[in-house]
Amino acid sequence: MKAPIKTLRGLTSLFGYFCNTIFWCTPLFILTILKFLIPLPKFRNGCSRTLNTLATHWVGTNTINQRLLSKTSLTVQGLEKLSLDEKYLVLANHQSWVDILVLQRIFHRKIPFLKFFLNKELIWFPVLGQAWWALDFPFMKRYSKQFLKKKPHLRGKDLEITRKACEKFKAHPISIMNFVEGTRFTAEKHKKQQSPYRSLLKSKAGGVGYVLTSMGDQLNAILDVTIVYPKNIKNFWAFACGDIREIKVRVRQMPVTEDLLGDYTADRSFRARFHTWLNTLWKEKDQSIQDMLV
Repeated sequence: MKAPIKTLRGLTSLFGYFCNTIFWCTPLFILTILKFLIPLPKFRNGCSRTLNTLATHWVGTNTINQRLLSKTSLTVQGLEKLSLDEKYLVLANHQSWVDILVLQRIFHRKIPFLKFFLNKELIWFPVLGQAWWALDFPFMKRYSKQFLKKKPHLRGKDLEITRKACEKFKAHPISIMNFVEGTRFTAEKHKKQQSPYRSLLKSKAGGVGYVLTSMGDQLNAILDVTIVYPKNIKNFWAFACGDIREIKVRVRQMPVTEDLLGDYTADRSFRARFHTWLNTLWKEKDQSIQDMLV
């Protein structure tokens, strides 16, 4: 395809995303203000359900945009036996901002609306940051080890935020999303980490461990998601322009077994076992990526 046509397609796609976001965020923000002003539990619960419905329509319209303009072929395995009425913990590798659109698209109306743990700075991202806040996405502030040495009273804040978020999530079906690597994969990060995996960064167990500690006994299943870009083209602009011709996704549904239930913070023995479990999962995922690239 000629460059001017690709550019036109990309700009049209971006304009579609923008208009769709403004269209659905307008009633979402109005309803959020009402939810804040009227402190009646039943009213607020009803508002939360309606907010999730608005977000679901936003995802649905984004999907139409992708099918008309991006025309990326999605090959997906493992979406059988999913339900909108259950609670899931979704774990995935992370390579691009496109991952989020892919996850929202493949799980649209198959599981409850995905909610991510986000860096606190993203709350200031225009429109979307405020929408995520309105939808009760948990925002987390990450501190370096050096910073915590200077201010040890902030240690454990992530766990506190996770527990508060999970308390909200207990009342309704929910899909809690976690990118286990904590950041997007790049060759530079891979080399700097000296990652033992070929196509993954090292796993970060804390976020997953905190969720399982807080509400593991209420989760129906863990969804292990592997996303692969066969041509290694994965940036958002390329996706909007239709340059990403194929994306492969494999979903594996796993039970929440007794050995995954424990106190990640206080029980050192459980924490060690959990790290072993997650590292084994990541090793299997790394092999899955190689298989999917064939």
